[in-house]
Amino acid sequence: MPKSKRSRTFNLTQVNKKGREQKDKLFQNIRDAVPEYQHCFVFSVDNMRNNYLKDVRRELSDSRLFFGKTKLMAKALGQTPEEAAAPGIEAVSRLLTGNVGLVFTNRAAESILTYFDGLALVDFARAGVTAPRAFSIPTGVVYATAGEVPAEHDIPLEHTLEPELRRLNVPTRMVKGKVVLGDEEGTGEAYVVCKEGDVLDSRQTRLLKMFDVCLSEFKVKVLAYWSAATGEVTQVETSAMDQD
Repeated sequence: MPKSKRSRTFNLTQVNKKGREQKDKLFQNIRDAVPEYQHCFVFSVDNMRNNYLKDVRRELSDSRLFFGKTKLMAKALGQTPEEAAAPGIEAVSRLLTGNVGLVFTNRAAESILTYFDGLALVDFARAGVTAPRAFSIPTGVVYATAGEVPAEHDIPLEHTLEPELRRLNVPTRMVKGKVVLGDEEGTGEAYVVCKEGDVLDSRQTRLLKMFDVCLSEFKVKVLAYWSAATGEVTQVETSAMDQD
């Protein structure tokens, strides 16, 4: 067959993929950090948000935070006593599975534990997150937070959002310039956006965001830490750190 003569678009920009050079750099940075700091913490993250992680980096500006390939980080620390970058630190590499990172610091261990224990930042849930609680839109005039705060401290939802609600399958209508669900008196059944334990989809997360309902919490959990002075790894009871 003859070649097509249709005009074609060619991208002239070149994107450099993360190659061996960057992997080697991360490996060496971790390796170099071990003798410079007194403690190495292993942490996991719930509901990862890059902007919140940047805040953690700023707060711990005198420390080093690494978040990369777990196998590469484990190799940098050393997986056997013979390969270890420092005595006893090979035990940390066994904990590097899942969504975890490393913090190297000269701060006291208790201060780091206290900082992370008090770090809890709420955000809007993303699709695929399990809802920690239920949320419904009450019948009657629809308010900006849909009943999350008392009506006397709330304001009616903007009428410009009513078409978006109907597009998201919420059976609302306009009555005298106000968005209404069901009848104006508020009788009838509320519209259930999500139930506790639901795996949220994009429609549900959009509705939650419209009503300013945050169901996700950015939380850092310290799993363990290594101390250069003793060469020992201390396990941290995550159940205690999960308590409100």
